[in-house]
Amino acid sequence: MKNIVAGLVLVMGFSGMAQAEGDATAGQQKSAVCAGCHGVDGNSVVPTFPKLAGQGEKYLVKQLNDIKEGKRVVPEMTGLLDNLSGQDFQDLAVYFASKKTTTGQAKADLVEKGQRLYRAGNMATGAAACTACHGPSGLGNGPAAFPALSGQQTAYIVTQLKKFRSGERTNDGDASMMRDIAAKLSDSEMEAVASYISGLH
Repeated sequence: MKNIVAGLVLVMGFSGMAQAEGDATAGQQKSAVCAGCHGVDGNSVVPTFPKLAGQGEKYLVKQLNDIKEGKRVVPEMTGLLDNLSGQDFQDLAVYFASKKTTTGQAKADLVEKGQRLYRAGNMATGAAACTACHGPSGLGNGPAAFPALSGQQTAYIVTQLKKFRSGERTNDGDASMMRDIAAKLSDSEMEAVASYISGLH
């Protein structure tokens, strides 16, 4: 009897896990509304809209929830997520995570400065290196929900860094990690590291 109960608990546990997982096919169908800004495959061609292709599932789900709940304000997405469920978010995240990110082209005159900031930070101001959380190749850290940055739009990265610095964006957790780092970066440093990230692959 104990074995039967244990088996049922195990099966029910796996069923619950399966329901929480996303479906890429369903996500592709649901992504039609996203295509106008983020591209059909998640590779936005508009500099101010982020690329979603290749982004970590956990990170995408967090951002979608934060936007829906008002923890992250994105005026362009006002109302778009109101009728979407947690399952919808999972499906979209799995779909976009499965797509390949396109890379941009870093500005030649900013590569050295951008690479130095990305890999070593700025010891003089105490700005941490991006590699610590986002990895040497910019692929992020899926389990920790640290986003992939490789190939991301330069203008979008700069905008987000400035929003973190000003406190307009605060959904980087209780440790305010990104706010602390952005506060130690100048505008020119933001431009350089963002350009480097765009060409990183």
